[in-house]
Amino acid sequence: MSKPIIIVNDVSKVFLMGKERVLALKRVSIEFYRGRIYCIVGTSGSGKSTLLNLLAGLEKPTRGNIVYFGKENIVKMGERKLAKFRRENIGFVFQSYNLLNQLTAWENVSMPLIFKGYSKRMRRRAAKVMLHKVGLGDRAQHLPTQMSGGQQQRTSIARAFVSRPKIVFADEPTGNLDTKTSIEVMELVTGMARKLGQTLIIVTHDRDTASYADTVITMRDGIILDITDKAEVENE
Repeated sequence: MSKPIIIVNDVSKVFLMGKERVLALKRVSIEFYRGRIYCIVGTSGSGKSTLLNLLAGLEKPTRGNIVYFGKENIVKMGERKLAKFRRENIGFVFQSYNLLNQLTAWENVSMPLIFKGYSKRMRRRAAKVMLHKVGLGDRAQHLPTQMSGGQQQRTSIARAFVSRPKIVFADEPTGNLDTKTSIEVMELVTGMARKLGQTLIIVTHDRDTASYADTVITMRDGIILDITDKAEVENE
């Protein structure tokens, strides 16, 4: 078996709520491998979003380490180095899309390329190619307010993939969408990840969304309750 792309080792996270200490994650250890699709599932308060935020370096754990590529411990990184690491390796798809309303679709999609030193002409070309891939080739000049929720999420997906990151994190990517659009979005995001050989880690409370994963990680009360690998289930 190949080496893991991410190793989470004995990670805990404590939040202070006034004088109360809330243990959101309890000594979690898990490995993620290149080119696989993972879904982290659980109800509200299970710790799934906290784990995603720690994996993405958006928060620091109270204890433990998170090591990428066998050498990069993001827990030890300062903010500047961590921001650079995210720009070079990670893409994000958010439930609320997180698009800038004053920018057109292609301008939103091209934003990750600014930090990679692409010229405006190169950014525009790459963004338009990616918008075409997600079925929005005719929406490049549209503002987010001129698009449906499904179209905005497709734009968000295009932005996440445009720089070819090694890992893409998706936080409840279908949370604001109807059933038909949810299926379209999941087929799109998982299809792109598989085609490009990327690791995709999705957080969701929806078991239908989890059906797209190679591995389903079930969480409850800050611990990993179960890890189910689809290949193992199919071979039983």
